[in-house]
Amino acid sequence: QVQLVESGGGLVQPGGSLRLSCIASGSVSGIYVMGWYRQAPGKQRELVATITSLSSTNYTDSLKGRFTISRDNAKNTVYLQMNSLKPEDTAVYYCNAKRWFESKVSIYWGQGTQVTVSS
Repeated sequence: QVQLVESGGGLVQPGGSLRLSCIASGSVSGIYVMGWYRQAPGKQRELVATITSLSSTNYTDSLKGRFTISRDNAKNTVYLQMNSLKPEDTAVYYCNAKRWFESKVSIYWGQGTQVTVSS
């Protein structure tokens, strides 16, 4: 099993920045991609960004240039730097990990961290 714990959410004014962190623990060997997703009230969960174990990144097109995903493999931690935040970025942000083990993929989710962008 893999446990994911997010931190760094909060209330920020429009135009501000936040940095989210997600620490993975447990059976972390075999994790080949980690990512961030978000879910706004009344909407479906959507992809924000992913990063592979070799640090190859993928972003939702609309967030490119404002959000940056990175990882520290030694700390089993993935980060999401969010700049120029807008009210529409308000959502619960979830950390995600995919692990390859015994010929199958297992998907894990964190509990989520609330990001609220408001003046």
